[in-house]
Amino acid sequence: MVPKENGQLSGPFANSDTKAVNSAQGGDIEAMSWLYEKYRRRIYNLCLRMLRDQAEAEDLTQDVFVQLFRKIDTFRGDSAFSTWLHRLAVNMVLMSIRSRNSKRYSFIPIESTNEEDDSLYEQLGREDSSLRSSLDRLTIRDAMENLPPGYRMVFLLHDVHGFEHQEIAEILSCSVGNCKSQLHKARLKMRRILEGQMACRTDHVLAA
Repeated sequence: MVPKENGQLSGPFANSDTKAVNSAQGGDIEAMSWLYEKYRRRIYNLCLRMLRDQAEAEDLTQDVFVQLFRKIDTFRGDSAFSTWLHRLAVNMVLMSIRSRNSKRYSFIPIESTNEEDDSLYEQLGREDSSLRSSLDRLTIRDAMENLPPGYRMVFLLHDVHGFEHQEIAEILSCSVGNCKSQLHKARLKMRRILEGQMACRTDHVLAA
């Protein structure tokens, strides 16, 4: 177990991803353990929100870290380690979703196009303050569960985990413009879901 102080990981790496990654690439077990402790909860939450199955999310989280330690030598520092790790996790989640052949929903992939209108995408990528403040966290979480996986992924990475569009584009291997477009569509669908939930609640109160 990696020691902790005041909720922060302690030890020889002092919250330094670079030092921990370099040591892990050299086979340092303590460094691997440090990275696991730092990122396991974040990766688990990502898997859980995407897969909506606790047992499967737990299994996939373990698989992500097994794959991480197999592939950590391929990390070259071209992006932040957290971005690289999330890209690995996202790819494994998407493969899991595709392998299910689930009839509960259709997978909506990130669109690929080279045509971008920067001014339009700039508007699409702005923070939707009305959506963020309109309802409580649990209501938004329930609504997010009804998003198709492709939309949910972008919404989750940007509005929940706080990744920038450039980082999400790297994780999902798409353009920044397409990332902003997908986020806009996800927010529109979220708003329709939330409005429907509010209407149902109002009808229930009036009928009581």
